[in-house]
Amino acid sequence: MISEAQIDACIAEMFRDMDFSLEPAGLYDPLRYMISIGGKRIRPRLCLLSYAMFRDELGEEILEPAAALEVFHTFTLIHDDIMDRSPKRRGRETVWKKWGEDTAILSGDVMSIDSYRRISKAPVAVLKDVLELFNRTAAEVCEGQQYDMDFENLEEVPMADYMKMIGLKTAVLLACSAKMGALIAGASAAESDALYDYGYKLGLAFQVADDWLDAYGDEKVFGKPIGGDIVNNKKCWLTTRAQEKLRAASDDAAMLRLKAAMAMPVGSPEEREAKIAAVRDIYDSLSVGEDARAEIEKLTDEAMKAVDCLNPGKLRREMLARYASALVGRTR
Repeated sequence: MISEAQIDACIAEMFRDMDFSLEPAGLYDPLRYMISIGGKRIRPRLCLLSYAMFRDELGEEILEPAAALEVFHTFTLIHDDIMDRSPKRRGRETVWKKWGEDTAILSGDVMSIDSYRRISKAPVAVLKDVLELFNRTAAEVCEGQQYDMDFENLEEVPMADYMKMIGLKTAVLLACSAKMGALIAGASAAESDALYDYGYKLGLAFQVADDWLDAYGDEKVFGKPIGGDIVNNKKCWLTTRAQEKLRAASDDAAMLRLKAAMAMPVGSPEEREAKIAAVRDIYDSLSVGEDARAEIEKLTDEAMKAVDCLNPGKLRREMLARYASALVGRTR
């Protein structure tokens, strides 16, 4: 049986030894930089974990596809940071701040291409299925990002629309990671689909947790400035839930207070902090932080129920449960 310690060691080696072309340095230095500043590696970890449900040893055939998932995710971060004007990622300068927007766009593009190079090394027997899964997922991630940007121009977004957006932007890549590991391990269609559902529900839970952390987390742990969603008027889960509760209560006065808080200027650090505090006070008055944590728990439970049809054995199932707990544990 493949252990979590073996998966950890494999991932450490995978990204320690990851190599990109040396020249031109201006194109590839940002790639090396983004890989070097780390991250939780949750997507390749889930891919290897899913593979471990059906195999007793880590084979070479899973390594490059698993790495491709992190490379693709990192490409999306480079471009997301440009669109969100984020100055920091994982506590370090973002690529566009360090090298400029033009280099960040081009380096992100080549990183996307590199992810496909790695995916193409999946076993021939499942390569068609793996590529179809990855292609569909890559397009869905872009669709989710567009919905996210579209929502910035709307005063309110229904919760169903918000959940659809994060399903595309965040959850499908985790779902893809889980299913890809199963496909390469030789799992059946039903088993692969069950793990896809597990990854999808966890992806939703992870994004709601990320939204909660943006408002209530510790910047040193979160890796980027707290309150970024509020400052940028992003339609996060907490804002969507606050509007939903106010609309259900027909509390027009409180809705106006929320809109006024969201419209506060952020031209200085003091104004930024005042806006974050004002919006968070409204969140607190509506208990939307507690609502978010309850939603995270519900989605995590649904993820575990999705794999009830599997029979991996007690130890392997405990690995799935620990992965799920670790993914959202920062909100507890």
